[in-house]
Amino acid sequence: MPVTIYDIAEGAQVSIATVSRAFNGHPRVSDATRERVFEVARELGYQPHATAQSLARKNTRLIAAVVPIMTSAFFMEVLRGIQDRLDASHYDLVVYASRTLDGIGGQLDRAVQRGRADGLLLVSTPLDAVRVRRIAASRQPAVLIDAYQPEIDSVTVDNRQGGAVATRHLIERGHERIGLVLPVEGSVPSDRRRAGYEDALRDAGLPVDSDLIVHTDMDLDHDGYTLFAGYSAMRTLLQRFEGRPDGPTAIFVAADVMAYGALRAVREAGLEAPSDLEVIGFDDIESSAYVGLSTVRQPMYEMGKLATEHLVRRLEAPGADPVHTVFSPDLVLRETTGEAIRELA
Repeated sequence: MPVTIYDIAEGAQVSIATVSRAFNGHPRVSDATRERVFEVARELGYQPHATAQSLARKNTRLIAAVVPIMTSAFFMEVLRGIQDRLDASHYDLVVYASRTLDGIGGQLDRAVQRGRADGLLLVSTPLDAVRVRRIAASRQPAVLIDAYQPEIDSVTVDNRQGGAVATRHLIERGHERIGLVLPVEGSVPSDRRRAGYEDALRDAGLPVDSDLIVHTDMDLDHDGYTLFAGYSAMRTLLQRFEGRPDGPTAIFVAADVMAYGALRAVREAGLEAPSDLEVIGFDDIESSAYVGLSTVRQPMYEMGKLATEHLVRRLEAPGADPVHTVFSPDLVLRETTGEAIRELA
């Protein structure tokens, strides 16, 4: 029969409560009593149950990640970084995911209310003031990935710089009519990428033409970051300029997966990239290298890994000021801008 704390209590001639306190490091147990309990436990070959100890200490060694869309290559790469870092720290991961943007708020609320996790990693999760206060009240440390709140640790990429880098490169290649394909309005990362696009145009003395900018109105549940959203938005842009001499000669698409759909629309219109339209995406997901898509790389794996390091550090040393890390994006040039494959930091 397995050894229990009842056996240890009998052997050490103490109460069951004292045995429990000794294993959990309670200060009311004297050093002599604790050592006697441990000695009896060793003699009997007792192994304390790790989960039970964690629960007694209100420490589950469980981290919850809240993710909008599990099928996204971006989120999967971020999660890979999270999992690799947690494995090294002997934490387990539970993922709260939703098929829709509306549903992600409910998933976050459940993660906070259940309080099962020692800490939270919130990936591209929109937070209003109420939810920020709710997280603070829960006393669960949290780190944001691809989002920013001044009160909470965060790891992001400089989306505005990325938008400017992509657009500036197209300008340097001689383009003055540069289209912009975006997901649904209100997506914070894409809004920042649009701001960088406009910065680069103004810096070059070029006008910001609203006719060259198109948001998708498709796939609203997924924030518009899908193949079909990119396809639909690109078709809208091409049809807008059909038969006109002032159409775009290059396109910046706010996400790689949308760029794949946009390239399909370009081909269906009887055009080719890069000879008729040069195209740059954003993310540098794995499949972009095979498609030959020029893009702006954000370090998705590294963002997940570093955010997890911040969270583990905060669990070990709570009370420090919030830490905000911003990665710089890199330009990766491939066939869709008519260039040999190379990378520019």
